[in-house]
Amino acid sequence: MPNAPSWWNDLAAHLAEHRHPIYAADIVATTARLILDTSTGDPRRLLARATHEAPELVGALTDFFRTHGHLDPPPGLADQRAAARRARRIQATPAPLRPPVARFAEFLLLQREQAEQLGLRPNQPKTIEIRLAGVRDLALHLHTAGAGRTSWASVTTADLESFLAVNSSLRASRLAALRQFFAYAHRSKAILHNPTHPISAAQPRGFHGPTLTPARQRTLYRRWTTRHDIHPHEAFIGLAALLHAATITELRLLTDTGINPGRRSVHFPGRSVALPLDEATWTALQRCQDHRHRLGTDNPHLLVTRLTRTHHGPAGSAHVRDTLAPAGLPPRILRSTRLLTLADELDAKILTTSLGMSYAGVAHYQPNPHLTKPI
Repeated sequence: MPNAPSWWNDLAAHLAEHRHPIYAADIVATTARLILDTSTGDPRRLLARATHEAPELVGALTDFFRTHGHLDPPPGLADQRAAARRARRIQATPAPLRPPVARFAEFLLLQREQAEQLGLRPNQPKTIEIRLAGVRDLALHLHTAGAGRTSWASVTTADLESFLAVNSSLRASRLAALRQFFAYAHRSKAILHNPTHPISAAQPRGFHGPTLTPARQRTLYRRWTTRHDIHPHEAFIGLAALLHAATITELRLLTDTGINPGRRSVHFPGRSVALPLDEATWTALQRCQDHRHRLGTDNPHLLVTRLTRTHHGPAGSAHVRDTLAPAGLPPRILRSTRLLTLADELDAKILTTSLGMSYAGVAHYQPNPHLTKPI
């Protein structure tokens, strides 16, 4: 190239470190041809052109430009994806019933924005999507059941009971969405009465999911502390969830900045205090660091896979779940088991501070022997 971009040598070094030589050479050659054809070395313009002419370059170039500070991450990417998910739920609603659902979505977003401004706990985008999904499912039920409903004003309590009876396990979640929707519709004078008033969804208070017996916990503990033929990620994920109630998100986002070798402690994202680790969990953490070193990556996250070794992003949630598949259980059961023990032995204020949970979230795990199901 007569005028090579200023980042050209850095790109070659980056590819040599993170890609197989054959693929690195191919990326270099294709990128060079693209630069010659477009007569530009600007990262954004080059990526825009590569999207149409050489899509195989987009991933490698994007990772390089962002890692070396040549390209800022797209603003509001998470918000754009959440907006797309909301739009899909609205579009899936039958056309006659769709406009009020779209206005309801705008109301939920406005409510979230106002809560943020007031310093309150706003609804998360996932909660808004669950609300819209409940209303969408009701609209589809009314459409497919042959009720002939073309307006929300004609929906009756009997229609709602018929819909909620389809899946009793989702009754409480769906009823919460419908109550909020019809309350909004009533306030906006779209309907004359709220058909959800007579409906209830009684649920037992407290946690009532599966837990592990002490014998099963001991078996798993021995597996993760004595067997060295299992993957390092499995041992650390299992011990961190079983002994320290770590969530999938906390495990995925843990980086070197949250690890203190001097104190043998970790600071999980979202928690206000650092957590001292026991000998077994610290040993498992060191095995994960050794595994990452063998991968030859500069990804700062503790859990690095063959896919994430080429960039700085965290591993996916599926990796955490799949890693525990050989043990025969998901990480949420390990966490729930630990939270039940902690909620029984410690003060709720201590848990809210140390685990970064709300008081209501901690109170939910008050043990109830009639509801938990040991496995």
